[in-house]
Amino acid sequence: MAVKGGKAGYHHGDLRNALTEAAVELAAEGGPERVVLREAARRVGVSPTAAYRHFGSHCDLLGAVKERCQRQLAASMARAVEEGPELPDAGEEAVRRTVAIGRGYVRFAVENPGLYRSAFSRVVLDGAAGDHGLVFAGVLPPGDDPVFRAFRALSDTLDALVESGRMRPGNRAGAEVAAWSTVHGLSLLILDGPLARLPEEQRDAVVDRSLEAIVAGLTR
Repeated sequence: MAVKGGKAGYHHGDLRNALTEAAVELAAEGGPERVVLREAARRVGVSPTAAYRHFGSHCDLLGAVKERCQRQLAASMARAVEEGPELPDAGEEAVRRTVAIGRGYVRFAVENPGLYRSAFSRVVLDGAAGDHGLVFAGVLPPGDDPVFRAFRALSDTLDALVESGRMRPGNRAGAEVAAWSTVHGLSLLILDGPLARLPEEQRDAVVDRSLEAIVAGLTR
């Protein structure tokens, strides 16, 4: 939701949310480098001092932006799953969902490069080491932490592949990292690499073939 109209653009007591929305707009325009607390305050129509009452630092604001972007990424993956009809065979349905969430992941990156880069920006809060170690260790925190929502959706889908008999249990360990690394690398090649020059039809074909290869490797 766009933040417009200066101080009239947010409800009393909701300045933190208004600043976050303004910062998400900045991220959409230019990635995490564009997320600046003073600029977000200017767009909302308040002083930097007022903004700092809600966000103590640039990292605090970027952390809030990252969470919003992660939510949007997970939503893109969910929409891609919902676009196709559910298949009656559990194994085929698990395969369809695996391909769909990969497609939704790449689509979000292509359509929202600034938000995509912000979703994976490095944010360290209160001296913490960040979230990357947990992800790459294959360990997820309890609950529904938005930072891990997309990863959890992938993990659940891979579990369904095993439960349906399409993936051997021995292939399951670490499969999230292998699959995620592939779609993440593919997304970056499309955004910043040689695949950026491909016409849309050819790009989509490359995405489809890559996703098919991922599933073939998981289910071999």
